[in-house]
Amino acid sequence: MNGLRANVKKGGFDWFLNESPDMYCIQETKCHPEQLEEGVRNPPGYHSYFDHSRGRKGYSGVAIFSKIKPEKVEYALGVPEIDQEGRFLALFFKEFVLINTYFPNGGGGPERLAFKLRYYDEFLKYVNGLVRKGHEVIFCGDINTAHTAIDLARPKENEANTGFLPIERAWLDDVVAHAYIDVFRHFNPDTTGAYTYWDMKTFARERNVGWRIDYFFVTPEILKKVEKIRILDQVLGSDHCPIELILR
Repeated sequence: MNGLRANVKKGGFDWFLNESPDMYCIQETKCHPEQLEEGVRNPPGYHSYFDHSRGRKGYSGVAIFSKIKPEKVEYALGVPEIDQEGRFLALFFKEFVLINTYFPNGGGGPERLAFKLRYYDEFLKYVNGLVRKGHEVIFCGDINTAHTAIDLARPKENEANTGFLPIERAWLDDVVAHAYIDVFRHFNPDTTGAYTYWDMKTFARERNVGWRIDYFFVTPEILKKVEKIRILDQVLGSDHCPIELILR
């Protein structure tokens, strides 16, 4: 998103209020809740939940706005050095657990790539634990990796770049091997040119030179309830665009 406060100024929050979804998940909020005006922190008709960076201000952060009050909320994976960046929310409902997460970017040197891979591993461990306890799961967010060559405009040029490294993509293979379903690709197995992120500095959106790095993954029972999934690439206000998941 590149910052919730900036998105509000660009009219992005008005789009959300006008669309009025049952649940709205955003990543890279770049703020603490107290930095938001009341109408954004607590929009009418919604229960609001935020995770934010415990140290560095104006960094990372996720939020969920839900018309339905969850039975429980968890704000951490349980690993302090990972949780301090404020990248995780899990809302427990009767039918499923909804997880919104902002996975780290692997750029900035080997330490950040190692951090990203550790976050990947701890996240999958957490979700697998939920499934073992009998929960159905929906997890969404900016995974910061394109899974296959069809998921970005220029795969050959990016084979050695973070976001499309074999070790990053192998984690997504592992996710699929654990029976989590990439909902968009399930219903659109051969669709090309479907992206959720474009570099703003190079005006890549105008040329649709993008990456599909934002996902909805679900457990098999949830897949049976999926009515529609759409990439809303006409919605502006960020270098990413929203994805809409509709359940029966």
